[in-house]
Amino acid sequence: MADKKTVTFIIKRQDGPDSPSYEETFHVPYRPNMNVISALMEIQKNPVTADGKETTPVQWEMSCLEEVCGACSMVINGQARQSCAALVDQLEHPIRLEPMSTFPVIRDLIVDRSRMFDALKQVKAWIPIDGTHDLGPGPRMPEKKRQWAYELSKCMTCGVCLEACPNVNDKSKSSFIGPAAISQVRLFNSHPTGEMNKSERLAGLMEEGGIVGCGNAQNCVQVCPKGIPLTTSIAAMNRATVLQSFKNFFGSDNAH
Repeated sequence: MADKKTVTFIIKRQDGPDSPSYEETFHVPYRPNMNVISALMEIQKNPVTADGKETTPVQWEMSCLEEVCGACSMVINGQARQSCAALVDQLEHPIRLEPMSTFPVIRDLIVDRSRMFDALKQVKAWIPIDGTHDLGPGPRMPEKKRQWAYELSKCMTCGVCLEACPNVNDKSKSSFIGPAAISQVRLFNSHPTGEMNKSERLAGLMEEGGIVGCGNAQNCVQVCPKGIPLTTSIAAMNRATVLQSFKNFFGSDNAH
């Protein structure tokens, strides 16, 4: 009987945040329609390298397995993307897996995306409700506006846009806030209720490392797995922050 077909994976590994990185190669039995996640599961079941050495199971994150949660982001053959949606049959072989370099590595392919959630806090990407009484149904949005707002709401904080952006790095806390947070400001400021806190969100974008850090590379919109119009959002929020700065200067924050 002929040998079973295998798929070769070269994985960049790291035992801890302060440990040096190294590479290990694995041969995984091929199955039709398998994705990168299923291959990692095979390695987890049998953590033996291509040269027969027993090693520790490769660590990575996953949750939904249908490109909704954003947890399984990693660099596959040099491109940041969702590993659940990366089909082995459509990838160049051998397949190289690396953690995203924009974020601190926790272990192997797991990274700390806290900077994205800190950015959402900075721009107050929520609608505050005091909860003391029933406010009743909120104002309705026109259907056309609701449809494009829904496109912005698809963001899953996967981090792929930050990985692709040349203005984002993991060396400085004042690094560019990134496209995802900017687009969320546009989403919440477009909501009839969220608009009440519009100036506070724009103020978050005007802080150090905010929207002025964008170099207009436009990589983000090319790699976004949900097809979010990130560059359009950046342009809209650039204009909004300029208008807000004039309002702040002339003391007319409540002007419309």
